[in-house]
Amino acid sequence: MYAVPLGIDDAELRPLEPSHAEEFLRHMDRGREFIGQYIGLPDVVTDLESSRAHLQGYAEKTANNTGRVYGIWKDRTLVGGVLFRVMDVAQGTAEAGCWLEPSAAGKGLVTAAARVIIDWAVEERGIHRVEWVVSVGNEPSIAVARRLGMTKEGVLRDVYLYRGRRHDMEVWSVLAPEWRKARADREGSAG
Repeated sequence: MYAVPLGIDDAELRPLEPSHAEEFLRHMDRGREFIGQYIGLPDVVTDLESSRAHLQGYAEKTANNTGRVYGIWKDRTLVGGVLFRVMDVAQGTAEAGCWLEPSAAGKGLVTAAARVIIDWAVEERGIHRVEWVVSVGNEPSIAVARRLGMTKEGVLRDVYLYRGRRHDMEVWSVLAPEWRKARADREGSAG
């Protein structure tokens, strides 16, 4: 197993695997209401069996190179994650996303973790376009898309049926040349 330090509060990014099902369920229980404001993950992961099944689904996506999920650990506790919900290597596209429990919000963990996985996708898998699809009301996630240097492309009206209500979703993206330039600019200003 590998871990990538995120440079914030000793937090690290690691693959989130079926063997983490119990820890993943405890994490969901701690953040269920907060996480569930905009995404259905807490509605899917409700018990140990569903937790294991969800992570197994991503293990299969990893094996098939069609998606991946990573956990964010802070002080050895799973506090959130980032993922490629879908990935199409042949087309060079991927959709990234995130979630956090309340104790980890506002610390820059998602931005740091998303940078790691987007770097990997662009440089190791040849992904040309990374999308970020977010509920119009999810200001923290929209702020992450901005910090990642993504461009807002538009709003998909009433596209996401969630808890009996239709939601508008914003589509943000970054292209590989834009990503590389932003990374070079960050590295140049840090040096």
